[in-house]
Amino acid sequence: MKRRSFTAATAAAIFFPRIAFTAAADWQQRFGYPTGWGPGRMWTDKAYRVGNYSGGYEAMFRARPITASAQAAPLQMVSAGGAREFAPVAELAAEYLKAWPVTGLLIARKGTILYESYQFDRKPEMRLTSWSMAKSVTSLLLGICLDRGLIRSMEDTPQMYVDELQGTLHGGVSLRNLANMSSGAAILHDRDNPTIYPRAFTGSNADLEPVVRGWNTVQEPPGTRYNYNELCPLTIGMVIRKVTGKPLAAFCEEALWQPLGAEAGATWLCDTKGKEFNCIGFAACLRDWARLGQMIAQNGMMEGRQVVSSKWIEDCSSWSGADAQGRHGTAMRYAGYKYFFWHPRPDGSLMMMNGHDGQRVLVDRRTQTVLVQTAVDSEGPWPPQMYKLFDAAAKVAVSVT
Repeated sequence: MKRRSFTAATAAAIFFPRIAFTAAADWQQRFGYPTGWGPGRMWTDKAYRVGNYSGGYEAMFRARPITASAQAAPLQMVSAGGAREFAPVAELAAEYLKAWPVTGLLIARKGTILYESYQFDRKPEMRLTSWSMAKSVTSLLLGICLDRGLIRSMEDTPQMYVDELQGTLHGGVSLRNLANMSSGAAILHDRDNPTIYPRAFTGSNADLEPVVRGWNTVQEPPGTRYNYNELCPLTIGMVIRKVTGKPLAAFCEEALWQPLGAEAGATWLCDTKGKEFNCIGFAACLRDWARLGQMIAQNGMMEGRQVVSSKWIEDCSSWSGADAQGRHGTAMRYAGYKYFFWHPRPDGSLMMMNGHDGQRVLVDRRTQTVLVQTAVDSEGPWPPQMYKLFDAAAKVAVSVT
């Protein structure tokens, strides 16, 4: 596919309007970006977000470690010539960073970093939380379970693998409908998270499994409607733990993180029983998020190794009649959804991991361009600007090896 060149003139045509940047001081820079609960609610107190989102939660809660690979997959910096070709987009990225409270931004293509920058004193080696991007990690682990025959079919139900889910609503919903956020349960994400989180994660005796087992009010038949919620991925996490006989973090380390060639360790937050709260809670450095995006762009392949099957990547980005509720324009007006991945394009060529307060991994499968962003706020009209930046990065011709 031929990509048109991207010049300073075209950059000016989509130049971002300057928006008053929230100063670092407003996020408690003078106190070294502290961590903790703060005087308000942990999830809303902005004074603690920078610290909490870059390691603070690991100290406040429980986290299972995920060890890096002994040999990291190559991720090199762009050459001087390539940097000159990418310069108009780099200028655009710098303007974007001036406008929004982004902690880290990395753009890469085919194993080459085209742009990397951090704000609020964050560093490349820091693990940054992903919020709901963890759901997409869960998807990749689910795909590996299918690849290995540990799970027979997406039409199977959790109760076929997890005895404790026998006779429950979530135990009887197909894995397909769970992964498509269409369980049919009577649940609303914004309304019910204040109930789910204390019982399943943040409370002094939090246990996610009774919460999943106990949520049994049916609103509609499974597969009827896309309805984003935390219990669908938590149910699939229970299945993965059962069929692998391992914590999710251990399975992730063995089947995904080390085969991926991650350069640094990751962590996954857990309930008080040590079970990963896998709807959120996965933290990693930006360069390893970029490697994950590169693997997806390469249809599950990394450094000559098929980490997850190309079939699973294709399944995550296409819709049959059984997935109609997740199609672009049906699930949401401007996006589709499939197997815990978001799809801003109807054809599935742009896959996105999406997390609260601006966490994103965008993967353009046509050009193998990857954008990784971590942030501390999602207020304001920044997503259109992010997409403009990403489109510009994907279109510019850059010499990479």
